[in-house]
Amino acid sequence: MLVLGLALFFSIRAAMLSGVEESARDSALAAANTVDSGEALHRDEMERFSLHGTFVLVRDNDGRVLTQTVDLPDHAQERDPIWRRALRSDQPVGGTLQITEDTPVYVYAVPVDPPRGPARVVEAGRSYQAVERALEAFSTVFVIGAVAALLLSLSGAYLLARAALSPVGAVAAAARKITESELSERLPVANPKDEIGNLTATINALLSRLEEAFARREEALLRLEEALGKQRRFVADASHELRTPLTNIEGYAEMLEEWALKNPQTARESVEAIREESRRMRRQLEQLLALARGDEGAPLEFKPQDLGAVAQEATRIARGAAGGKVSVEYVPPEHRIIAIFDRSRVRQALSILLDNAIKYTPEEGEIRVQARESDGQIEVAVSDTGAGITEDQLPLVFERFYRADKARTRGGAGIGLAIARQIAEAHGGTIEAQSTPGKGSTFILQIPQNGPYR
Repeated sequence: MLVLGLALFFSIRAAMLSGVEESARDSALAAANTVDSGEALHRDEMERFSLHGTFVLVRDNDGRVLTQTVDLPDHAQERDPIWRRALRSDQPVGGTLQITEDTPVYVYAVPVDPPRGPARVVEAGRSYQAVERALEAFSTVFVIGAVAALLLSLSGAYLLARAALSPVGAVAAAARKITESELSERLPVANPKDEIGNLTATINALLSRLEEAFARREEALLRLEEALGKQRRFVADASHELRTPLTNIEGYAEMLEEWALKNPQTARESVEAIREESRRMRRQLEQLLALARGDEGAPLEFKPQDLGAVAQEATRIARGAAGGKVSVEYVPPEHRIIAIFDRSRVRQALSILLDNAIKYTPEEGEIRVQARESDGQIEVAVSDTGAGITEDQLPLVFERFYRADKARTRGGAGIGLAIARQIAEAHGGTIEAQSTPGKGSTFILQIPQNGPYR
């Protein structure tokens, strides 16, 4: 803007000065043509030549003024005045004279040779004063405009810089809030199409990846902690449950060593007790290993199976184990129930439920097994006519090593129902207990008909 303003100023200045010089030149040439033709310069013509502040003089060969439109100081005594140069060269000559103290004047001299009269040169001149005043005014306006433009430019640059950098400040403020525990925070994107917006979007994408990485790390740590907890719990459970049979075996062995060998009957009883405790310990070990495999997420073999056939098979085996002490009946469904599950694990869960029912159902009691389907779920209900479980104990019967009371403690480690629940959850299902004290209990195993991932 400054360069353009200076160029405009000098262009206008040159044009205005050129206008002054052209006006003086035109008046001098017009007056010279009149004088050169032998005509006299009348008053009207002199006034016409003097338009726009131009003055006209007619001089003789010695420089004396013959006619003039205004009274001017005599410059005939100058060392080499313009009119003398014009006479000497016999060509029009222009130049600047300091006629007044304030303003220079442009003078244009034209030599003439009229047929009669002493006139030998015609001069026309015009002062630069009006032009200089106009240029001074223009310079003042230009300087004020340049200063104002500079101030506006600085203000505009400041506002633009502030507007351009405000997203950076917002990004910095948001970035200070982001910590390891607050990776869900994102940087604000004011304009996604500019460089800052592009950079902010890239940083947000990086934060998303970091958040996912931290989430995976936390998940891995949780899984590790869970695995360690399961391992510690398994070791504690195993040591707790194996302590009793080992203690019994040790006691019977000491009795045999000290005096039971002298009494064959006592020896036989001790050996039978040791054998029974060994079988009990083996069962407990098998249950503990099954529980540990379930904790580790042992793979299941999902295939389409007939749930009724599995329930009927488990009922038949339980009926044989009951030895006729209780009635174990299977109620067949109206039609085949085909579902996707692991046959051996579901049968194991049903065997646990039936084994518990047989243990806690008095002689002449009844156990009933029924398979059914409903709303995409299949379920097997095992009902007995035992002593039942109180309401406050129902939520706890599936906990590991939990026994409702001494009346229900008839051998076993107390982890059978925990294994059954583990099997149900591995199939994406549930197991629940319903009981009325004094009338019996019902355990219901429920799993999705189409498998856990459908």
